[in-house]
Amino acid sequence: MVKLTKIYTRTGDDGTTGLVDGSRLSKHDARMEAIGAVDEANSALGFAVVALADGEYAEPLYRIQNDLFDLGADLATPAAEDDDFAPSDMVLRVVAAQVEWLETAIDAANARLEPLSSFVLPGGSEAAARLHAARAATRRAERAMTAMAAQARTNPQALAYINRLSDYLFVLARVANEDGRADVKWIPGANR
Repeated sequence: MVKLTKIYTRTGDDGTTGLVDGSRLSKHDARMEAIGAVDEANSALGFAVVALADGEYAEPLYRIQNDLFDLGADLATPAAEDDDFAPSDMVLRVVAAQVEWLETAIDAANARLEPLSSFVLPGGSEAAARLHAARAATRRAERAMTAMAAQARTNPQALAYINRLSDYLFVLARVANEDGRADVKWIPGANR
């Protein structure tokens, strides 16, 4: 259980931050960029949840916000050479069941929609616009995570989770646009 009694510690004043294992690294390290991008995606998702007004998809999005904290903890725990990323009581890792839940949620939401006949512009309803902003933030988090993965061992389930999440948010934005009927379609070359 996390217990925070003091918000500032002054330990980061030198430009470093602490990880779960007690090690410290630069705040501009690729790992910290990934953790920060996941936090930004989570904040954007919170902004989207407000627009859904506790509707049908608010609860799944709260679940995802919790999963994003799990993801942040996973990224903040460097993997040892022999780490197989298996679930454990000692290290919080994103697991296959979290990815599978997202895949099931994507399939269920997508079943409501007609197939796309064009790319869609981010917008339509306010809820859809916010979901698209969260989707874009999630894609940025994915780019930061893959950059981190190029330098350090990274949980493959964490990478799969962030990839599926952007897909889910795209589908959900279409659902928020009257099941796609209010999507704003891209018209290639319309303003030439």
